Amino acid sequence: MHTEFRKALQPKEIRSLVAFDHKAFSKYQADWFRAEDWPFFEAWWLLVDKKKVGCCAFERNVDFLGDVEHTDTNPKQRGSLYIATTGVLPAYQGLGYGNLLKCWQVSYARRHGFARMITNTRKSNRAMIELNSKYGFQIIRTTAGYYEKPAEATVVMELLLKVKFGP
Repeated sequence: MHTEFRKALQPKEIRSLVAFDHKAFSKYQADWFRAEDWPFFEAWWLLVDKKKVGCCAFERNVDFLGDVEHTDTNPKQRGSLYIATTGVLPAYQGLGYGNLLKCWQVSYARRHGFARMITNTRKSNRAMIELNSKYGFQIIRTTAGYYEKPAEATVVMELLLKVKFGP
């Protein structure tokens, strides 16, 4: 088995990203990103034997966008990597690919000099909350009424990364 991470080629792969999103998050259609949303993200595929089994997307130097405190002058934005989505196809869930994807995300953030990672998920998504916690993410707040269909709070999680100074 060969695994690799490959940056999604946009705009060429937007249809593939949308289709993947629909398969990975079939339970919550209201959570799907639209085709016009994807260009704002840096999307990455998790490939297993050349098959797309996982996907994640980042935004650089932003705080959680659902946060009412988000402004262009928010100092938390600088050096922050927002994980907009993390997904594994249902047929591949429970096989360790979510763990591999999360490990790669943290490694990516460190390699690129980010001081902080932030993400959010439905309050009922215990698997993602536990996975994030395993990698050191802390719950910093819960925002009621963030999700629709069904209405649900979002849990916002943060990981502070050690920043290297000097050579």
